[in-house]
Amino acid sequence: MLARGRTVIGWGKEATNGDRLILAAKTAVAAAIAWYLAPFVPFADSEYSYYAPLGVLVSMYPTVVGSARAGLQALVGLALGIVLGLGGLTLVAAGAPGIVAVAMVIAVGIALGGIEALGDGRDWVAIAGLFVLLIGGPAGDEFTLSYLLTMAFGVVVGIGMNLIVVPPLYLRRASEQLTMLRERVRGTLDELADALEEDPVDPRRITDATSDLPTMLSTVEEEVQQADESSRANPRGRRRLADKELNERRMRALERTANATRDLAAALVQVADEDIVPDAAIRGALARAVRTCADIVGAATDDPHAEEKLAGASDALNALLEELGRRRDTDSRYTTAYAYAAAVCVRRIVLASEDFVVA
Repeated sequence: MLARGRTVIGWGKEATNGDRLILAAKTAVAAAIAWYLAPFVPFADSEYSYYAPLGVLVSMYPTVVGSARAGLQALVGLALGIVLGLGGLTLVAAGAPGIVAVAMVIAVGIALGGIEALGDGRDWVAIAGLFVLLIGGPAGDEFTLSYLLTMAFGVVVGIGMNLIVVPPLYLRRASEQLTMLRERVRGTLDELADALEEDPVDPRRITDATSDLPTMLSTVEEEVQQADESSRANPRGRRRLADKELNERRMRALERTANATRDLAAALVQVADEDIVPDAAIRGALARAVRTCADIVGAATDDPHAEEKLAGASDALNALLEELGRRRDTDSRYTTAYAYAAAVCVRRIVLASEDFVVA
């Protein structure tokens, strides 16, 4: 019951966050404007003005580019559906039973909806075809023209509203998500270093430390992509070009770091499962290298000691390689191979951090 209550609270927060409320207000105003002005659309019958707010709805997305793309795709799908519906009306006029025409329109519309290039317009093919077939009737030409024009007018109003009134810009939110990811990767590396200092190494602890990294990485990547999209065709985005580029570089660096961290964890779990864990000296050197990587990964973008931390990570990696060189002849080949594999993962993290510090 408690979990269900938390879910409901979470839904409430999602529905009432600032960005969502702004989008809701803009959509409501745009729909009202479209409804009021639709009777003045040339060549469209005012009887079908209610399709203008629908055009607003299909085009109002969180970003300006998203609105334009969704609106255009909806109109393309709508146009295909209208052609399909007119084909159904032709069948009826030729004497085919109405039920056959309905089945044909829906079947072909669903099939055409499989065209991925239609995007958000995929669902509109069958819907528009059915509307034209059932509502158009004898006045099919008049209805289809009004339907298409009023929907297109609503799409234009929606895009215009999104562009003019508080065009959304998600660069700051993406930056905050990147910082959360950075701290999560840093915490994971610290956890791996702690696990290496244990005897024996606990593979369950390592697995748990990295279990949520793929999901978090995917979520943050989507945020950065949406932030990038929100800055395109956005007047405010031109003034934040540096922030956009910084987010992209941070994302690349953190993606490489997170993937290397997961590979490092996988190698450690493998050696623990096979009971071929290197001796304490090698594990200690590896733990120190991993911990220094955690320090540089956790450095803020304006950390004045970032280069110093990066140098420390490189030194710790060199110390690990020297230790491996000394033990190469006395340890088993598999132990040495896994130790070098772990060192390669550490090297990847250092390189990713180097790119980021230079940025």
